[in-house]
Amino acid sequence: MSEVVSVRIKKETKEALERNGVDISLATRAYLEKLAWKSTSKKNLRELHKLIERKVKPSQKGFSAKSIREDRDDVHRV
Repeated sequence: MSEVVSVRIKKETKEALERNGVDISLATRAYLEKLAWKSTSKKNLRELHKLIERKVKPSQKGFSAKSIREDRDDVHRV
């Protein structure tokens, strides 16, 4: 199903776009679809970030350095 959206622009703008071969309907539709995708993605990303903050606990101080050291030591033992 589709909806109709009406937009007012200056006459000069419309004429310039038409003169340069721009399909205004197609360009507007593509822009709005991209905008809808971006805004939905941002919303989902914010929700995911909130979920991560609630569920994932920070690692202990020094964990990264210790983990890297263990990995490097294991490689040299082989």
